[in-house]
Amino acid sequence: MENELIINRVATSGLITLDLEEYYHPCERVVYDLSGNLFQGLILKEKDFRAFIKDRDWSVYQDKNVALICSADAIVPTWAYMLLTIALVPYAHLIVFGDLDALEDALFREALSKVNLEDLQNAKVVIKGCSKHPVPISAYVEATRLLQPVVQSLMYGEPCSTVPLFKRRKE
Repeated sequence: MENELIINRVATSGLITLDLEEYYHPCERVVYDLSGNLFQGLILKEKDFRAFIKDRDWSVYQDKNVALICSADAIVPTWAYMLLTIALVPYAHLIVFGDLDALEDALFREALSKVNLEDLQNAKVVIKGCSKHPVPISAYVEATRLLQPVVQSLMYGEPCSTVPLFKRRKE
């Protein structure tokens, strides 16, 4: 017993760990609330809004991730969000309609769309469960959707303690 070799089964298992935290976009997240542009908190005047768009320094959004919302109970025309987007595109990294949760979902979806799935063809993959940065459940769902058609097996957790999710049947 004293001379038994200790084998690290995790290291020899061939498991590939996908850490979703590595796909966390580091740039600032901000909300642009259109309610500040409403006349008497109720309506958007096109002429005034266009002047605001033209005169505003949009460079303050350089490399930021922007969520567009209207917190007021008002009917905002679709074109208003489109004009905001046109003004922000030269500066912001990502722009979404919705709250910060919608923005986070979109950031992870964008990052995961760049994963080279060919590198994971027939692999045994563990999607890491713990992280320092918040990873939305939607990122785990998206990763699962992308990986399940190509991997041999898919697990969740840590390589030393996984929850099996999917295993391709041998043909």
